[in-house]
Amino acid sequence: QVQLVESGGGLVQAGGSLRLSCAASGSDFSINTMGWYRQGPGNQRELVATTTSSGSTNYADSVKGRFTISIDNAKNTVYLQMNSLKPEDTAVYYCKAIVVIRKIYGYQYWGQGTQVTVSS
Repeated sequence: QVQLVESGGGLVQAGGSLRLSCAASGSDFSINTMGWYRQGPGNQRELVATTTSSGSTNYADSVKGRFTISIDNAKNTVYLQMNSLKPEDTAVYYCKAIVVIRKIYGYQYWGQGTQVTVSS
């Protein structure tokens, strides 16, 4: 079993910055991919950014050039640096991890979510 704990959400004015963190803990696992998803009011959950443990990244078009995802493999922690925030970035942000446990790939875990609110 793997637990994901997110932190760093909050209220910020448009144009501001926030940094989200998500730490994975458990036993006998290794990270394959970690990422951030978000769900705004009335919307479906959508991908924001993902990274593999080797640093290969993928971003939604809406955040390219403004958000940066990074991973610290030693800490099993993924970060999302969000700059130039817009009101439309307001959402609950969820961390997701795809891990390998005892050589079996594909276990997926979600964090509890952290609220990001951007005021205009």
